[in-house]
Amino acid sequence: MRFAAHPLWLAGFRPFFILACLSGLSLPALWLMLHVGLIDAPYLARAPLQWHAHEMFFGFGWAVLGGFLLTATKNWVSIRGYHGAALAMLAAAWIIERIGMGFGGAWPAPVFQISNTLFLGGIVAMLLWTLIRYRTQDSYRDNYFFLLILPAFLIAKQLMLDAEHFREGTAMATGLFRVAFLVMLERTLTQFMKGVFQVEVLRHARLDVAIKLLGLALVVAPWLPSAVAGGIAALLALLLGARFCFWYPQLGLRRIDIGIMYLGYLAIVLQLMLEAIEVFAPPAWVGAISTHVFGLGVMGLIIPAMLVRISKGHTGRKVAFDRGDKAVLWIMIAALLLRVVAPQLDAARYAIWLAAAAGGWLVGFGLLALRLTPLLLAPRVDGKAH
Repeated sequence: MRFAAHPLWLAGFRPFFILACLSGLSLPALWLMLHVGLIDAPYLARAPLQWHAHEMFFGFGWAVLGGFLLTATKNWVSIRGYHGAALAMLAAAWIIERIGMGFGGAWPAPVFQISNTLFLGGIVAMLLWTLIRYRTQDSYRDNYFFLLILPAFLIAKQLMLDAEHFREGTAMATGLFRVAFLVMLERTLTQFMKGVFQVEVLRHARLDVAIKLLGLALVVAPWLPSAVAGGIAALLALLLGARFCFWYPQLGLRRIDIGIMYLGYLAIVLQLMLEAIEVFAPPAWVGAISTHVFGLGVMGLIIPAMLVRISKGHTGRKVAFDRGDKAVLWIMIAALLLRVVAPQLDAARYAIWLAAAAGGWLVGFGLLALRLTPLLLAPRVDGKAH
């Protein structure tokens, strides 16, 4: 079988979900070892904290978002989508970026810049081309939000790499991923609740657009007056919380495979509330709690369920969460509590809680890698070509 014709390169989710599992299990563990001094990394391209934040968003996060959007956009506009050699080159560019971030500290600036822009610049251009070229056959009218946020990721990435603007870049990246999750949760939870429980969750066009526009406004929160940014965050949290009450949480939370999405939704609400509180009444919390509520509560809970559901469904299998899949979700919930809640209750053992949470990601994504990789490397079981 020719390399480009291997099942791995049939659709975007296949290589990038494998890379997401590998980065999810390794990046927090590597950060922990750097943080406590167990390993030395003299050739990191940036300071350890910058490296950690950048890699969680643009290594792990974009492996997931890239794999999802490469697969979803082709379905939204009903085309074949990127596959074969084009997909292999994107995966190679992602790997090159990880090498550059880990070992490119002494590289000439132009070489590092190319290595660090090749993947994101390439995939953003490809996704934008798909959405713009085939816009007349797009099945979702609100995909213009992706047209707005995708190029903005390039700006956030450069800001995160600049020590002087690292905090602004982190806030911007958080805001961009938040918008992506808001769009995806609207679509997926509407479908899941209708399919599983035969109920229609509250969807009102003006409310939905207002929520996403407020999320978009928070992308530039670092450059807004702090009171304005805090007010927007509080209003968005209020609207999301109110809508949540009409999304049948008493049903959705009965099943861990759907309930995990509801918990991720609530984590967005909590993170927005924390952002607002930090503006108006800065508290004495341990650690960057707002960032980690998003990282472990939104990304850490929603993404594993996404990986399972998409990997099974798009390889022709029945989308059903077995004991192993559910165990992964419970492990990720435990990692969230260990990283966010435990340090607030027992700050003296902060390093222990940090290690336990990193261990949770190592085990959780390690199990996902073992379970999903064979599916992603094999042809579809239903005989379809892709």
